[in-house]
Amino acid sequence: MLHSLLVTLHLALCVAIVGLVLIQRGKGADAGAGFGAGASGTVFGARGSATFFSKATAVVATLFIVTSLALTYLASQPVEAPDSLVESLPAEAQPAVEVPQSGALGEDDVPAIGGEEPAPAGGGR
Repeated sequence: MLHSLLVTLHLALCVAIVGLVLIQRGKGADAGAGFGAGASGTVFGARGSATFFSKATAVVATLFIVTSLALTYLASQPVEAPDSLVESLPAEAQPAVEVPQSGALGEDDVPAIGGEEPAPAGGGR
């Protein structure tokens, strides 16, 4: 349950990171840069401005790393799974098999398949 929830959250964070990165404008995407004004990158200093999208990208990327580490931790934990399906059934639900006491089955002890009477012994043509 927890693993499925983490994988779903991880995939949602992947989509969010891709969307946020695609929405953001590049460094030289200002209107002045298109007409040859190279000074548009120096308006906010060398680093530029921290917009809402850049801050949101940092938060989503941090959450993505946290879910990656959590999924790695869960994958490293051993899981106690039953060796077979029979062992996973409760004791009451296991089918009872009737074994004849004599050890050998005679012709009359073999059940007919599909409710039909067994063919007579001796070939019967």
